[in-house]
Amino acid sequence: MRNKIPYILILLGLLIMLTPKLLEWKADYEQNQLLEDAEQLELTQEAVRSNTDMQRSYAQVSTLLDQGAEEESVTIEPLKEVDGETPIAVIEIDKIDLKLPVLEGATKENMRHAATHMSDTTPLGEIGNAAIAAHRARKEGRLFNRLDEVELGDLVKITTKREKYTYKVIKISVVEPTDISVLNSNNNDKWLTLITCTPLNKSTHRLIVQAELEE
Repeated sequence: MRNKIPYILILLGLLIMLTPKLLEWKADYEQNQLLEDAEQLELTQEAVRSNTDMQRSYAQVSTLLDQGAEEESVTIEPLKEVDGETPIAVIEIDKIDLKLPVLEGATKENMRHAATHMSDTTPLGEIGNAAIAAHRARKEGRLFNRLDEVELGDLVKITTKREKYTYKVIKISVVEPTDISVLNSNNNDKWLTLITCTPLNKSTHRLIVQAELEE
């Protein structure tokens, strides 16, 4: 037993020396865990805020589409400034002879004259889901009037001041006006979602055309 006393004393000494360091490591670990939890909470709260903004924006667009369907006509200004608003892009779908200015923000006034980019969705050409909404004017060929003629594989071209993007249609669906799932996205793909009302004279549902950017 006496032969073991020096070893025991050495171990006790090492333990005493290491205890502050061990406590420091433990404190750092707990602090890092708290930071990770806080960051995750912040991301979750941001996602909730973003989803709430998206729901509010989509509800507004849906209401404007219903109102537009009740109007006798919707006019389109030329490809220039519209009431002080400069188009952020031009959308073209050769299949239906469509060429429209795209204004930022799906407001009532903007939607009277052009297609509109929903501001709470992804910017055009970036990863995520960029949404463009427009009325279906009763006069053939106006706004998204002929969007129901688009088919899978058709191309949608978006031209901004800096870039030109070509999307290929991958999905066409008809959904309830409250179905916000059409704005879902992931962290890999670059999608474009076109939104308008259907049928033309009743506007009980939403016609959704979704396309993926061709790289």
